[in-house]
Amino acid sequence: MSSPSSRVWFVTGASRGLGTAIAQAALDAGDSVVITARRREAVTEIFGPDDDRRFSLSLDVTRQDQVEAAVQAALTRFGRIDVLVNNAGYGHLGLFEESTAQDAQVQYDTNVFGLMHVTRAVLPAMRAQRSGRIFNISSVGGIVGGPSGALYCASKFAVEGFTESLAGEVAGFGIHATIVEPGFFRTDFLEPTSVRHGSFAIDDYAAVSAQLKAFYDSRSRNQAGDPARLGQALVALADAEKPPVRWAAGTDAIAMVEGKIASLQAELETWRALSLSTDGDFDFRPEAGQSAWG
Repeated sequence: MSSPSSRVWFVTGASRGLGTAIAQAALDAGDSVVITARRREAVTEIFGPDDDRRFSLSLDVTRQDQVEAAVQAALTRFGRIDVLVNNAGYGHLGLFEESTAQDAQVQYDTNVFGLMHVTRAVLPAMRAQRSGRIFNISSVGGIVGGPSGALYCASKFAVEGFTESLAGEVAGFGIHATIVEPGFFRTDFLEPTSVRHGSFAIDDYAAVSAQLKAFYDSRSRNQAGDPARLGQALVALADAEKPPVRWAAGTDAIAMVEGKIASLQAELETWRALSLSTDGDFDFRPEAGQSAWG
């Protein structure tokens, strides 16, 4: 069992990259961690055998039965889950017309529906204890789309909409949900073992497709972001009394988010008159900062 003063983390996709770094940072902070990956052996090779603070489990987030069993095993072992890190995912970086409907389905099964499966399984325990932190690992591609990101960015945009909505739903139970938007980090995300490109080639896209693949290949293992520092940052966010709903990680992520904000503002102003012209006679003036949903 974990000590009363330590937190219990549940981390998915922890056999490599950001997941490994986050789990290690939590362990270094003195917390207990449920470390999950598709293959339990891949986790134990990195972190060693289980002990009083490490608990390794096999977990394919696309399988709801495995998700429910893993969460129950974690609760049986530690009695609570304080911090959920939905990290499991991968990038399909292919042009839309060079991708199939199956490519889109599989991308969403992992990045969106898998994340929802785990969140749905963990929330009852967090509600019961009236506390919890949820970190959903999105990407700067969850707020800024671009060529070759049609499927990946769409999945991460979905994660962002889901998390932003969820944050308002669970705040009353003492649960905080945060979207994490990493830029380019030095992981194997762009390696052939992780990233997927288009399923078939179309001549009209040959030049741009080759150019984009060359760009990603050149960035692999040369990214500015340090996974260990991101892990330490999440520990700091877990300590924050009022963590952000959206948090960008890395100088490149900040620059891209700032560019998106400026672009949105400029486009809004350019088309403001036409936007306002669509109102009817109904007099609706929402309070400043209030969304259309409430």
